Amino acid sequence: MTVRYHVRRSHLEPNYVCQRFGVEHAQPICQTAPGAGIDQAVGELLVEVVTPLALEVALGVQQELQARAEETDRLRRAQVERIRYEARLAERCYRQVDPANRLVADALEADWDQKLRALAEAQQDYERQRPADRSLLREEDRARILTLATDFPRLGRDARTPDRERKRMVRLLLEDVTVLRDHREITLHLRFKGGAHKTLPLPVPPNAWQQRATRPEVVTEVDRLLDYNTDREVATLLNQGGWRSGEGRTFTRRIVARIRHNHGLKSRYTRLREAGLLTLREMAHRLGLSAPWVKIWRDQGLLKAHPYNDRNECLYEDPGENPPRKMQGMKLSERPRLFENPSSRTNEVQYEA
Repeated sequence: MTVRYHVRRSHLEPNYVCQRFGVEHAQPICQTAPGAGIDQAVGELLVEVVTPLALEVALGVQQELQARAEETDRLRRAQVERIRYEARLAERCYRQVDPANRLVADALEADWDQKLRALAEAQQDYERQRPADRSLLREEDRARILTLATDFPRLGRDARTPDRERKRMVRLLLEDVTVLRDHREITLHLRFKGGAHKTLPLPVPPNAWQQRATRPEVVTEVDRLLDYNTDREVATLLNQGGWRSGEGRTFTRRIVARIRHNHGLKSRYTRLREAGLLTLREMAHRLGLSAPWVKIWRDQGLLKAHPYNDRNECLYEDPGENPPRKMQGMKLSERPRLFENPSSRTNEVQYEA
């Protein structure tokens, strides 16, 4: 896979793209995976792996392998010495044969040549394997390796470390990384230096529109507040509670209305209607009044009303079996007191409208 870099929110972020067949055969891109989450996950994994205990274990394993390499070197050296002895023995036999006996001399000479070729091959093999077997760590090398336990996490998490240097650090520990993506998750198969394997599943990062989407807890809070407040009042309460929209902005009436529409939430009007409240026209018909007089009675406290939008349009509670009526000769300001004490009505002169 190749790497493409792009700038997002003033930060350089990679994308890993499988485009070999697209380049060579003009076919669609096989797959692409956002690299920011992958790089972060691999970095955190390597920070967990590079610990003092892990390095001590690695050094212990290296010492065991070194001891086995030294034993192998001793066996190879012993084999070379054995072949050298056989070559010298074949030479001695050849030199002691009677020159007049040509058949025996030719056979011994051929055997000597064969032993010399075997000795040369064994010597070359020994010299080729010897440098690898002698890669013994010194004490200062051990100390430098152990400092990786603190240096690697510090450098890996330092924001000032360039991405190029992070890549180089990763290459020192990882042999390769295989990236597989489907619609549900991204799977990383990591192969470390030395042959160890690790599989790391990652969720597919959200798209740009998903990152700006309203959080579910905000939708739940809006739904709860709409039981008692209009859209503008809900926005004010959300801002007072420290809530923010998906884009990190403060709430407005329009944002609340859009959330309500996008998530299928019931409006304040629908909630009040379901609770049995009456419209202005229904209340006017119920009381036998005009709409302006219903509003006047509402403002004077004779009727209980609840606004269902930010234009102060209201729905009205059902006045029940004893609704207020027109009364001439009585101030409107005195009417609420009268209806709070129905028994006092017998002393009042009532005129039916």
